[in-house]
Amino acid sequence: MSDYMKIGLRFLNLKNYRCALEEFLLVEDDPSEYLDLSYYLGICYTNLENYDKALLYLEQVVTNHTDILMVYQCRLILSYIYSITGRFKLAEFELTELLDAGFESAQIYGNLSYISYSQKMVEKSLEYLNKAAVLEPDNPNILNSIGYILANEGLDPEESIISCKKAVKLKSKYPAYLDSLGWAYYKAGKNNEALIHLRKAFSLAGSNKVIASHLRSVVGESKL
Repeated sequence: MSDYMKIGLRFLNLKNYRCALEEFLLVEDDPSEYLDLSYYLGICYTNLENYDKALLYLEQVVTNHTDILMVYQCRLILSYIYSITGRFKLAEFELTELLDAGFESAQIYGNLSYISYSQKMVEKSLEYLNKAAVLEPDNPNILNSIGYILANEGLDPEESIISCKKAVKLKSKYPAYLDSLGWAYYKAGKNNEALIHLRKAFSLAGSNKVIASHLRSVVGESKL
């Protein structure tokens, strides 16, 4: 292993992706042949939000690497990139490939749920979340997602409160979970409880536009 590679890995462990990338680019090996290098370059470019270059290197790993776990990780990253750039079919393909290979996990089902919900397929989104909940019943992110969707879609406000409460109990100072609980209370017509949790969420993450919007909605209605 070259000195550039060793230094790059140190920076990568420190999550200093820009410095890590500078070192990895100095490695003389061809990334298409040294696939571990492709993997590290892909991670750096992903975290630096240079998604076109990230895709180039991550696809090399998925296509040619023999390390199954590394391929698994790259498919997850690819699905993330495709999701946030609106290429939902490609994101779904990567995750489905993982399921077909036997890599069933709450994270995969959670990601598929996000993809489905982004395309307004609410029922399918909840189906994936329920599968995730079977695998990890105490996963706060899954509980929060179930609660938020039930509340936001007006499907079952009381059940949404129960689910969001479980998430907050597991991670009491996480703004997104407090926001979901507040929004669930609001959708259930319980504005006083909603304000308590939304104000707490806002105090922890005031720059978040979604939380600010939810709080404005409840405050505005409470003044009527």
